Amino acid sequence: MEVVLAETAGFCMGVDLALRRLDELVADAAGSPIYILGPIIHNPQVLKKYAEQGVVMVDRPDEVPCDAYVVIRAHGITRQVEAQLNARDVKVRDATCPRVKKAQLLIGRNTADGRELLLYGEADHPEVAGLVSYAEHGYFVFDSEEALAGYSLSGDKSYVLAAQTTQDRVLFEKIAARLKQDAILDVLVLETICDATKLRQKEANTLASEVDFMVVVGGYNSGNTRRLAQVVSDRGTPCKHVETIKDLFLEDLSQYKKIGVTAGASTPKFLIEEVLNVLEGL
Repeated sequence: MEVVLAETAGFCMGVDLALRRLDELVADAAGSPIYILGPIIHNPQVLKKYAEQGVVMVDRPDEVPCDAYVVIRAHGITRQVEAQLNARDVKVRDATCPRVKKAQLLIGRNTADGRELLLYGEADHPEVAGLVSYAEHGYFVFDSEEALAGYSLSGDKSYVLAAQTTQDRVLFEKIAARLKQDAILDVLVLETICDATKLRQKEANTLASEVDFMVVVGGYNSGNTRRLAQVVSDRGTPCKHVETIKDLFLEDLSQYKKIGVTAGASTPKFLIEEVLNVLEGL
C-alpha cells in the first residue's frame, strides 16, 4: 500500500498565529488566569491540551473575571461582543485570523453606503456571526445555490456578495457569475475566501484523482475540514473524515493500493503523523 500526504495538510497561517499567541501568553502570564472566548480553533484535541494548562473557555464576555486575560479566537467575534470586552476591566489579546479580520473590515466598508450583504457560509458558524455583525444594512446568509435562489432579490436595492473564508471557491465563483449576469441586479463581489483554503481544496481534488481512497483528518466541528471531505467526495473518490486514527476502520482499507491523506487547517501535526504511521504500517 502506498500512502501520499498532501503538501498543505495541517495548520494554516491563521491557526498557527493564534496558537503561537496563546502559547506566548501561557508562558508569560505569570499565573494570571487566561480565558478564551469560544474555542480558539475547531479541534478538540488542541482544546484539551490548553484546558490541561489552565486555560478556561467561556461563552460570554461577562464570564471573564476582572483583570484576567481573554484571548479572541481565530474565527473572530462580533463587533458587539468585542465592544463588551473592551468596556470591561480585562486584558484582551486578539488572535483573530488576519484573513478573517480583513473580511470583516471589507464587509463593513462596502456595506456602509446602504448595500445589503449576501454571505455564502454556515449560518451557525462563529466566523459567520462575526462577519455579518459588520453588515451595516442587513444581511442574508445562504449555504447553497438553491437557498439563494429562494431569496427575493430586488433591482431597487444594491448588494455585496461575500463568503466565509473557508467556503468552496468554485461554487462561490459560480454564484457570483450568475448574479453578475442578471442585468437588473447591482451586486459588488468581495474576494474573502482565504488563499490557503483555495489551495487546500485544489490539492485535495488533484490528490483524490490519483489515489483509490482518501482520509481527511480534522475535527468534526471544523468547517474547512468538512469541506475538504466534500471536495473529495464530489470528485467521486471514496473518502473518510476522521478526527483521530481511532475513527478509521483499518480492516476496510486492505482493498486499496494507494491512499491519500489530507487534513484541515486546524488539525495538529501529531494527529496527522499518527494516521500516517498507522497507514504506512499496514
